[in-house]
Amino acid sequence: MNNPFQSHTTSGFYLVLRPVTPDEILSMARQLIQQRFARGQAITSPNDTREFLMLELALLEHEVFYCIYLDNQHKILASEACFQGTVDGASVYPREIVKRALALNASAVILAHNHTSGLAEPSQADRQITEKLKAALALIEVRVLDHFVIGGTESFSFAERGWL
Repeated sequence: MNNPFQSHTTSGFYLVLRPVTPDEILSMARQLIQQRFARGQAITSPNDTREFLMLELALLEHEVFYCIYLDNQHKILASEACFQGTVDGASVYPREIVKRALALNASAVILAHNHTSGLAEPSQADRQITEKLKAALALIEVRVLDHFVIGGTESFSFAERGWL
């Protein structure tokens, strides 16, 4: 199907050329957010980060642990699902996240994972893995900027709560 959206980059608006389905709107939204989170783009807003992560994680039927690796100016080096689990959990291995951060020469990371229950409140296990990751990454001078928990249309930020 051809793209029903026509962009006017100078004005920042999009024209819809024909009636569109909700799936087409979501697809276009994903494309726009992925452009904002492409390699080399700077992360400038916690809300943009939240929107990106909600599009990536909210509708998944299994838990996924996700990392956004950043350089020293908070430009994106990589954003990727690091671990995939089941409906109620995902095993996270700090060693693998440290290895990836070193391979990318990252200076900072934003962590995220989803709760398939739709509840964004972090568990005690979520808090413990965040502390383990923060400590492991600190050894190689990589800062953890935030950890988002995405539960359906809800989100929770460790940084906004003052937990980082």
